[in-house]
Amino acid sequence: MAKFTPLHDRILVRRIEEGETTRGGIIIPDSAKEKPQEGEVISAGKGKINEEGKVRPLDVKEGDRILFGKYSGTEIKLDGQDYIIMREEEVLGILSGAAKKETAGSRK
Repeated sequence: MAKFTPLHDRILVRRIEEGETTRGGIIIPDSAKEKPQEGEVISAGKGKINEEGKVRPLDVKEGDRILFGKYSGTEIKLDGQDYIIMREEEVLGILSGAAKKETAGSRK
């Protein structure tokens, strides 16, 4: 894959389909109108510049499993793969304890 580095507070995310979710994953009832989407952070920008001109680093980093809203970000295609570019503020949270081995093994 061509190296893509998001700018500022943006991150590049690969959506993880529901079938890939681990057994210990979060279970959301079907009655929920808008299920959060799960993804893996592929790359992240350096951070947002505050009023004082200092860069505030992002809370998410490459390799993190995250949850985000269904309509978050902008979908793009890089080297035939689908990705989403979004701002860090669109991330709902970071999943810890997710099986990283499965994710790493599914990369090509």
